[in-house]
Amino acid sequence: MNYLTQAQLDELKQFDSPTVYNAVDRFHLRPATQGFTRPGLTLRVPLEEPMVGYAVTARVSSMHPNPNAADNLVRYYESVARVPAPTVAVIQDMDTEPIGSFWGEVQATSHMALGCIGTITQGGVRDLNEAGPLGFYFFSTQVMVARGYTHVDAWDCPVEVCGLTIHPGDLIHADKHGAVVIPSEIADQVAGACRAAQQAELAVLTPCREAIRTGIRVTAEQLGQWRREMNQKR
Repeated sequence: MNYLTQAQLDELKQFDSPTVYNAVDRFHLRPATQGFTRPGLTLRVPLEEPMVGYAVTARVSSMHPNPNAADNLVRYYESVARVPAPTVAVIQDMDTEPIGSFWGEVQATSHMALGCIGTITQGGVRDLNEAGPLGFYFFSTQVMVARGYTHVDAWDCPVEVCGLTIHPGDLIHADKHGAVVIPSEIADQVAGACRAAQQAELAVLTPCREAIRTGIRVTAEQLGQWRREMNQKR
């Protein structure tokens, strides 16, 4: 697998996730209804810069004890360590109703030491006051107080979070809007496509902003024309 350089990853942080979605859509590699999280994923810590990194994955449960919990956790850590940093831990809670959080201050700190910058989890997080200052991204569907019998059941496997299937090694871009998977075959072109997508929108934004500034009301026909120009450039 070809990984982007840190400079290329940093360049992607200049754009929000909706812009990245628009940029990826320009390549027509997948339907416009795929490749992103559905509603329900929330950024729980006050980190404004987008999170960009490569997925490491696991499935967890907290309802019942697992006698192999300690060994499984170490093997999961080994899978995280094998992937070049920065990584994003994508965790699917397999309990019908999540009852315990895999994530807290200890796991966040441990993962950062392994080169991980944050998590996206279909499940809970806790210790929010500690994760924020640490600089570790917590994207989750829930906030929890307890850990239950939390343990890793599987790792280095496909997982699903808010309707998005994520595979180990997928390039993730996430911010307060949600998460997008960037296809590897176009990853090095997405930053340029983001700039092109932003430029295309100026066909609508520039005249509308001028109309707002001058107090001149635009017509529906004008908006239709500007949108056609925008879509031609997309």
